[in-house]
Amino acid sequence: MFIFLLKYTKGIEAVDRVLEEHTKFLDENYANGNFICSGRRKPRTGGVILCKATGYEAAKNITEADPFVIEDVAEYEIIEFEVSKYAEAFKTLIK
Repeated sequence: MFIFLLKYTKGIEAVDRVLEEHTKFLDENYANGNFICSGRRKPRTGGVILCKATGYEAAKNITEADPFVIEDVAEYEIIEFEVSKYAEAFKTLIK
């Protein structure tokens, strides 16, 4: 399991210009089962994504396909962790 921490590297106006394409990127990754949840950081300095990728390289490849990265308006920190405990309702999302 991976936590993606996004940090904006440009102003909000630049981020907003790419937001529609970034949203499509999110939708595609929800549809193919990669993403579990996501959202903006407060204050709006970036975002957070919980990702179920097959390994670190797969996770890195996902981040590199984000229009935010391609357009150089955000950078990712990738945190890998092993799920050892979870709420019962979460069970189907991590299997």
